[in-house]
Amino acid sequence: MNLLIQGGRVIDPASGADHVADIAVADGRIVAITPAGQAGHLPAGFVPKQTIAAQGLVVAPGLVDLCARLRESGQAQSGQLSSERAAAAAGGVTTLVCPPDTNPIMDEVGLVEMLRYRSQIQGGPRVLPLGALTRALAGEVLAPMQQLAQAGCVGFGQAEVPVADTQVLQRALQYAATFGYSVWLRPQDLHLGKGVAASGALATRMGLTGVPVAAETIALHTLFELVRGTRTRLHLCRISSAAGVELVHQAKAEGLSVTCDVSVNSLHLTDVDIGYYDSRMRLNPPLRQQRDRTALRAGLADGTIDALVSDHTPVDTDSKTLPFAEATPGATGVELLLSLALHWAEQDKLALPQALAALTHRPAAVLAGTAPQGCGALQVGGVADFVLFNPLARWQVLPEQLRSRGQHTPFAGYELPGTVQHTVVAGVPVYQRAA
Repeated sequence: MNLLIQGGRVIDPASGADHVADIAVADGRIVAITPAGQAGHLPAGFVPKQTIAAQGLVVAPGLVDLCARLRESGQAQSGQLSSERAAAAAGGVTTLVCPPDTNPIMDEVGLVEMLRYRSQIQGGPRVLPLGALTRALAGEVLAPMQQLAQAGCVGFGQAEVPVADTQVLQRALQYAATFGYSVWLRPQDLHLGKGVAASGALATRMGLTGVPVAAETIALHTLFELVRGTRTRLHLCRISSAAGVELVHQAKAEGLSVTCDVSVNSLHLTDVDIGYYDSRMRLNPPLRQQRDRTALRAGLADGTIDALVSDHTPVDTDSKTLPFAEATPGATGVELLLSLALHWAEQDKLALPQALAALTHRPAAVLAGTAPQGCGALQVGGVADFVLFNPLARWQVLPEQLRSRGQHTPFAGYELPGTVQHTVVAGVPVYQRAA
């Protein structure tokens, strides 16, 4: 389908472009980016089948979310997006990475289910699955990485389950390095990471079992030592502490092949927000102190942290409305990702392209060729993924109006900037905000 996006403020953090332009799309690819209103600059014979008037809107690359759990399979109904992918489309997310803690787990048992699911989804945001690093995420026997990679897995990880046996972890990294696979791990010591809140004065006062910063830093030291020996490409999921940011900075300065991301929850909240045992704040990793949040924001701004993720985890009401320590950790976030990034930019006085970089070309670079050409950028010949949003509009987060089946969010009631007006995936409009 030929599509023309007309008169928007085109921002492409990858190239530094920031100007008013028209974008022509054909066969799912960008075929021209021209000065607004100059129809003569469009390709010869190009006739748009659909035109989107983008005056007053920002036109940016579709967002790339490196951590979003779907907790579903297939489509809700014929011709409709499933709830979580509909939520992603409404948030401007066009590519999302799904961790392997699916049901069934994305190992050899989940392989058939994954292939069935991928054959059913039509249109909407693309889903890039992570395979399990070990069978059943048990951390004892390696999963069949080669088969999973051939089936479409873009990397391998353990979700929330650390590998306790360092020898198994070393072998997994060696195997992954041999075939050029990337490994995605959340740095967390198995034994120190069993608490429900960040260690500190608040957890002690509230009687909550704590997770010390050492749970993250000990795991990071181990992982970096193994990467030195194996030269594996390692992506660290959801860094949460100031000490962790500093260790990542040192690893990158050393030249290790390491990238990392941070959750929107850790970017905006601290342990104080737990309040009176608010189970919406029961999250993994646990919310840490103000100094940690400050370091995470600085690390994301200067590029030490590569990407901002929603850490979207739909949790049903029965599992969330329990005493804090018993509640299932997680929150819905994919629909809020763009607005929370803009909120961060407002608070820290960052330029709009700088905030968008953490949602577009920087996370796309983590995928290292496993995403479509041009993903996370606006370039002629690249995939035509866009989010069109009004940066001046504001909206209130009302959980009952979110599209996700898991409507529990720590940001309920927040007034946030930026409303997504249109989302386009591979040249096909998949979301339009109601008038």
